[in-house]
Amino acid sequence: MNSDSYGIRLTDTAAGRSSASMLINKMYAWRGYPGTHQLTDDPNRITLTATDKGETVGTLTIGIDSSIGLMADQIFKEELDVHRRRGARLCEFTKFAFDPSVRSKNALANLFHLAVIYARNIYDCTDIVIEVNPRHRRFYERMLGFVQEGELKINPRVNAPAYLLRVNFEYVTKQIEKYGGTFDAEGGTTERSFYPYFFSPREEYGIINRLMRMDELHAA
Repeated sequence: MNSDSYGIRLTDTAAGRSSASMLINKMYAWRGYPGTHQLTDDPNRITLTATDKGETVGTLTIGIDSSIGLMADQIFKEELDVHRRRGARLCEFTKFAFDPSVRSKNALANLFHLAVIYARNIYDCTDIVIEVNPRHRRFYERMLGFVQEGELKINPRVNAPAYLLRVNFEYVTKQIEKYGGTFDAEGGTTERSFYPYFFSPREEYGIINRLMRMDELHAA
């Protein structure tokens, strides 16, 4: 991967959504998931894409809870309503796909971290929920601190079993403050989670300020 050409951006065009959808379908087919998965223009969903040399290599969509609910409500509404009743503002991370030829953990972490910033700082969400295949559950639990909510169910969108996992932003923020940017290829940190690959707190602060200024300009 060429670090000089790598970038992450908000996808808000039909062409951008089409490119991200192609990557999602490619990766879902590789995993054996059926169907065609197309991103649409939805005011409650924000898609981020990572590109390298102009090619889309990663994508993640943030769904913000609203009156129409979340995609996870299809099978996990009872579990989600528990948190809504306590006043949580939920968001879900979906359509998370990364080209396996990109083996940079930093690239993967950067995409996830930027999604965290959008959901937490722009949309004031309190918790992230995700639906994951059982074989991916341990990664999210060990590496990012997610916890299981409810039992294993069949997700009809991909005709595969899924767990609902959740993590609150208070925990995520503390891990970023403690470990963000501490990864050292020569073994400078003993932390085994994914958080050392995230932006450092100083880098995060700069990103948040830029995004907040952009948000104020769009609102003006």
